[in-house]
Amino acid sequence: MQLLILQYMNNIKTVVVGLSGGVDSSVTAHLLVQKGYRVIGIFMRNWHDESVVINNECPWIDDSNDAMLVAEKLGIPFHVLDLSKEYKEKIVDYMYTEYQAGRTPNPDVLCNREIKFDVFLNAALKLGAEFVATGHYCRKSSTKDSDGNTIFQLLAGKDNTKDQSYFLCQLTQKQLSKALFPIGDLQKSEVREIAHDLNLVTADKKDSQGLCFVGKVKLPVFLQQKLKSKKGIIIEVPNDKELFGFPDSFDNEEERLKVLTAPHVFDKSMGFKVGDHQGAHFYTIGQRKGLNIGGRPLPSFGVGIDVINNIVFSGMGENHSALYRPGLFIETKDIHWVRPDLEMKVGEERSYLLRIRYRQKLFNATLFQRDEGLYVIFENPQKAIAPGQFAVWYTGDELIGSGVIF
Repeated sequence: MQLLILQYMNNIKTVVVGLSGGVDSSVTAHLLVQKGYRVIGIFMRNWHDESVVINNECPWIDDSNDAMLVAEKLGIPFHVLDLSKEYKEKIVDYMYTEYQAGRTPNPDVLCNREIKFDVFLNAALKLGAEFVATGHYCRKSSTKDSDGNTIFQLLAGKDNTKDQSYFLCQLTQKQLSKALFPIGDLQKSEVREIAHDLNLVTADKKDSQGLCFVGKVKLPVFLQQKLKSKKGIIIEVPNDKELFGFPDSFDNEEERLKVLTAPHVFDKSMGFKVGDHQGAHFYTIGQRKGLNIGGRPLPSFGVGIDVINNIVFSGMGENHSALYRPGLFIETKDIHWVRPDLEMKVGEERSYLLRIRYRQKLFNATLFQRDEGLYVIFENPQKAIAPGQFAVWYTGDELIGSGVIF
């Protein structure tokens, strides 16, 4: 009997759960305990400077305490892991560099690729864990390639309003092989119901918002820690299809791809001054709040960012032609295939469902692979395409690949 017990204990797999102090990771840990895993809860402390965090929004010490209380309730070991050095190097410095270049980064995507499923995963493996688990609303499955090798699949969460597969769009097969997403088949309401039934302290806790592991931040204050203010002007450009439209015919296919995926070009001679700003690198395409433009007939949006000349270009109204583009381009070095067995060959074209930001409804697009990169042409023009963000493509509910918008 003792031998059988020892064999059973040796067959139990260890899972490290990233306990964030929220309801999703709390229920994730419970479900794994229920399934018979040996579960270890770890809270990742990745940020120390609270001066840029909006008061009472996701303070790390409260989250850590809540995570500890959940671990006690579930009867699992609990540890705090300080990854602030790695987080600064891999995420914060990346944000500064991107904004300084006039691009709009998505730190949550990089946080999953570089922190949760890299630094944190490696720490978990050193503890003897076979897997790491997170409270993401997504699912994992597997299939076989033509040679019979196992290929892991990243699927959208069953709760369409909470699907977070977009944020995991840069994961590799190796990372997916070690990942578990226990709440991916549940609705958010079901997760809260489970937490209530267990009387967990996180049952009614609001979802965290803002920068991954930092909380809801004052972005300009956050960026001003390193990026200096630099006064410049805001130029309003007219809603002119001659300036921002695209031709209906082309000499050849290659010309069509390049023209339809090129960003709009702006010049201050196109419009007139409507305001001032404190640095073009603090703004993004599609931005409405924070422009501080008053007295115009319609709401103003950022339509162009020129960090070299320190100019922000604005346009009036949500239907401004400069807000829309029929396509985008991704350089070869920035293309990532979650399904490497489906990687496109040069000269190939393929239709996918696409989104260019979290929670955006999927839309139809055609991808064209060329030596220099991937040209993406939309079925219908899309709004507020910001360089630096991630375009993500799906087949049904499976995420196939992603890339950084040029």
